[in-house]
This record gives sequence, C-alpha cells and structure tokens, in this order.
Amino acid sequence: MFVHRQLGTSLFAALTLFIANQSFADSAVRTDPEGAGLSPAGLARIDAYIKNEIAAEKIPGALMLIERRGKLGYAANFGVRDPGTKAPMTDDTLFRIYSMSKPITSVAIMMLVEEGKLMLDEPVAKYIPAFAGVKVGVEWKGEDGTSGLELVPPRRPMTIQDLLRHTSGLTYGFFGEGAVKKAYVDAKIFSEDVDNAGFAERIAQLPLAYQPGSTWDYSHSTDILGRVVEVVSGQSLYQFEKERLLDPLGMKDTSFYVTDSAKQPLIAEPFPADRKIGNDAEVSDPRIQRKWESGGGGMVSTIGDYARFARMLANGGTLDGKRYLSPKTIAYMGSNHIGPAAGVAPGPYYLPGPGFGFGLGFAVRTEAGVSPIEGSVGEMNWSGAAGTTFWIDPKEEMFVVFMSQTVSQRGRIRAALKNLVYGAFEK
Repeated sequence: MFVHRQLGTSLFAALTLFIANQSFADSAVRTDPEGAGLSPAGLARIDAYIKNEIAAEKIPGALMLIERRGKLGYAANFGVRDPGTKAPMTDDTLFRIYSMSKPITSVAIMMLVEEGKLMLDEPVAKYIPAFAGVKVGVEWKGEDGTSGLELVPPRRPMTIQDLLRHTSGLTYGFFGEGAVKKAYVDAKIFSEDVDNAGFAERIAQLPLAYQPGSTWDYSHSTDILGRVVEVVSGQSLYQFEKERLLDPLGMKDTSFYVTDSAKQPLIAEPFPADRKIGNDAEVSDPRIQRKWESGGGGMVSTIGDYARFARMLANGGTLDGKRYLSPKTIAYMGSNHIGPAAGVAPGPYYLPGPGFGFGLGFAVRTEAGVSPIEGSVGEMNWSGAAGTTFWIDPKEEMFVVFMSQTVSQRGRIRAALKNLVYGAFEK
C-alpha cells in the first residue's frame, strides 16, 4: 500500500537521489509506509498533531519526513512558510537550521582528521595562537556579599576533541547566568561584522567558564572549529564545505546566507512574537550577508538537502556510491565521548538530557530508558534554536527530519514527535 502526500517537484529530485529503487508520481512523492514498517493509523496521528499545532497558532507550518529500512515511509508538508505573506509551506522552503549546522561542521573536521591533517588531541592554540593565553574564570563570593571573577590558568590546553564534544570551557552568552556568561554579553561579540578569524580572536579574549575537559557546556566551540577548518584547508569554511561536502551531496540550497533575491521569499518565518532566542538574541535574517560564517549556527537549508546529509550519516558515511567518511569514523562520532572514563560532568544546562551522552557533533543515546522520550540506544540527534530537528536511529535503520520555525515551542514539539514516530511502528 502506498500513501501519497503533496510535495513540490524540487524535493522529488532530492529524494530520488537518495532513496534507491523508489518510484514517484508526477505530482507527489510516493511513500511506502508498509515497507518502512509504519502504520497508516500511526502516521495519521502525526498528521493530526502537526495540524493541531498549526490550528492552535503554535507554529505557522512544517515539513517532515521519515525514512526507515531504505524506504520513504512518510513525507508531508503543512501550513504556511510565512505567517505574514501566507505563502504555503513547500519543499523548497529555506529554514534557519541554527545548531543543525554543528553536525555539518563536525563532519568537515573529521574529513580533515581522516586525511591526517588534524589530530583530535592537538591543542586549539596550534591552529589559533590566540587561545594560548586563555584563562579560566572562577567566580567567588565573599561573606560580605561581594563577588568577583578570578582568572586562573587552564590545567591543560583546550583540544580539538574538546571543541567537538563541548568540553572546551567556552560557553554561550545568550542564555543562562554567571559572571563568564555576562562577560560574553558585555563584550558584544556580535556588535561588529567580523570574519571567522576575527570572531575566534574575540572569543579567545574571553574567560573560559570551566576547565577544558571537565564539563559539558553548550558553546561557541563549533564556531571555533569552523575557523580551524579554514586554517587547515586554506579555504573559507563555506568554500571547503561546498567543495567537499555540500555540492557532492547535492545540498544545493544549503549555505550561510540567501543572497539570491529570487530565493529570499522562500525563507520560512516564525510568528512575529516568537523570534527571541535566549537573553539577548533575535532570530537572524539570512538575507543580510555578513563576513561571519557561523559553523555552529549560521546555516540555512531545505528538508531535501538535510535529508541527504542525514542519509549519508545513517548509511555509514556514503551516499550514491561516494564515500565522505569511513564507517568507523561515523561510529566513533556516534560514540559517547563524555562518559565516566572521560571525567566530564554535565553542566547546569545539559541539553542532551537524561539518558544521553554526547559524541562528536551531536547527542548520542546511551540508555534505553531514563529519558522520558522514546528511542533506541545509539541514536544520534541534534536540533536548531528556531525549531528544526533530526535524528538517526541505527538500530531501526531510520532517520527523521523535521523543519519548522518556532523558538518557543521547539522543545515540546520535538519530544512529542519522537513519541509519535515510534508509536507509528507496526513491525
């Protein structure tokens, strides 16, 4: 039995490239829920859930697809891409993927590691000398109520592996509290348009929130990795990723900025009142090109493009006969790099959540239970601040990509969708 859902023709092209032996109708992607082991009733619940979110004005619209066992089990679009223009949500819609940029940058780094141009235990200062002088900020409070920040030397250098697994001691200033986070805000690191080299220099002047290797703390680590890619490759981050990853994978609409005026109306927008990210940041405008190419959160993409990236990872580093990373490297990235043997403590803002560790670029599930959300041990996942998410479940031979633009509802919807997807399994 086949289920038909209306999607635009550009996604047909993207999906035909990564779903082998799958036939398509002229006006719709042909899905095979039975071949994917998904029940029509379970998929109908996903439809109903997303439609209800739109009807309740929680999100303007969304796109979602599920591939399992090499079959496209589900592909659907809902609502509008822009609540202002009421333009319908179509497969060529461009989404701010924010931190879903991190896995892409991490793959770029691991390509250089495989080529012997980079080692994970090397100090970051080898490639960005400004980090040689970085200090760790230690907060103190006196009995009289006074407080301050003491700068102490790091016990060991920050490494490339630290950047990949968010144990560098770097942080983000746009959420949470603390003297180091305040220092990030006070430094106004986004106030001037600088390139990746200039941004890395700015970050290197700020104190670390933790000793390198001691604590998982979400941070600008992957932005610094983007600069490492540039130093090692001699190219800009986008040039390297476009040449080595994006173009070969067929991710033609994935970039840092949307400078083509004809494509700018395709950018999805959240509701006007749902644009604030954290303490001091607003949803960015990718129409305005800047020098900075944020490897940690600056990319835009389509669902078809990101599905190809996820399919490559799910397939052990290969797609359409071309290998990007070895299967051993993918497995290594998907291992828990912050387990007990690593001596890493979860910080106060531990985003992977209970039952999850962290690999090289994404969260990895380590426990079948513990988490209040369904899934399998070995799952790899990450999400974006504006509402996009993906996960790969190697045990179930499945990956899922969901695209929407909502800051305020993103966590709740991600959790519900996971339970809905696993609840749709028939066999």
